[in-house]
Amino acid sequence: MPVRSAAIFCPRCRNEWENHVETIKSGIFIMPFHPPGKPLAQSHDEDMELALAAEEFGFDEFWVGEHHSMAWEPIVSPEMFISAVFRQTERMRLGPAPVLLNLHHPAQVAHRLAFLDHFSHGRLNLAFGYGASPSDFTMYDQTPDQMPSMMAEAVEVILKIWESDGSYELNGEHWNIKFERTDDELGRGVNQKPLQTPHPPIAMPVTSRGSGSVKAAAHHGFQPFSHTIIPGNVLKDQWDTYESTSLDTGLEPNRDDWKIARTVFLADTNREAEERVRANTVAVVHEYLAKAIVRGPGLGVMKRDLETPDSEIDMDYFMRELIIAGDVDTVLDRLLRLREETGHFGTLVMMEFDWIDEDDRKAWLYSTQLFNQELLPRLNSTIGAEVKAG
Repeated sequence: MPVRSAAIFCPRCRNEWENHVETIKSGIFIMPFHPPGKPLAQSHDEDMELALAAEEFGFDEFWVGEHHSMAWEPIVSPEMFISAVFRQTERMRLGPAPVLLNLHHPAQVAHRLAFLDHFSHGRLNLAFGYGASPSDFTMYDQTPDQMPSMMAEAVEVILKIWESDGSYELNGEHWNIKFERTDDELGRGVNQKPLQTPHPPIAMPVTSRGSGSVKAAAHHGFQPFSHTIIPGNVLKDQWDTYESTSLDTGLEPNRDDWKIARTVFLADTNREAEERVRANTVAVVHEYLAKAIVRGPGLGVMKRDLETPDSEIDMDYFMRELIIAGDVDTVLDRLLRLREETGHFGTLVMMEFDWIDEDDRKAWLYSTQLFNQELLPRLNSTIGAEVKAG
């Protein structure tokens, strides 16, 4: 499908974007989220159009989720998708978010990602995690209680492979690996290492209060990547946990490494933005996620106050706590209040969902361009002025 140029959606944005000083970087994350009735080829074409528009709009990062058996989240191999994007872009960094380490042999992951780092000319970002889909677990004959140990072991194996030059043998609970370097004239027994040294930047998705993933990220010096479905006080708790664990580990935490995902939708008026998010897939995805979370860890994940009844976790609650919709002035004010609650973060990652029709496509792309070429420059300008005044 020919990809349409998107720069026309916000003509006034270009000058502000080109002149801004970068304090907070910009990103986009797609789960991706598409209705099961939409043809998969069309869904993938739309995701590609969005990725190329993100490059055109000047986004710093683009992230793609991995799910193996989810009708609404249909990209099984984010690495294959981003490899196609790499060949059509020049500047933006891309990454899988996350690589579901429990579903892959870690030696294969290490070598695939090393290849992809070279293929991208060093523009690869990474996120490591494990899945939450029960159908993925049963497909691979796994149980949820295995996930933390499988991820921890896989991370150790991948990092060991990337740092090794000679032969090695790794024996673990889940995988045993024996590698022999022969140094013969055929070049057998050579580890392919990433282009970036010692490896691409690695993030780890974190979702809950006092999350074990937060502590694992801090232990390894990985970047925390906070989920969009959690309110500001939980975000603050995550950073506090990450900071204290990092210091206990002997590492110095850096707030510029912190990525926060938010569902942001911009329009020319507050009324239009709010009406659109209540009618488009922003509403659908939050209802979908709430249903999934009820069957897993429970809606406490989404709550600012754990005493809030589940019956009050509805679209009005999402609009107050999780969704930031409005014109640029309104969204800027809410982001500044969020940052006041959480403290500084280094990357604001915009969530993007399915386009319902052509009008919705145009509204999403307009929102996306406003985000990076008008909102973010103003956010960074305001933060810069505060830092200078302080």
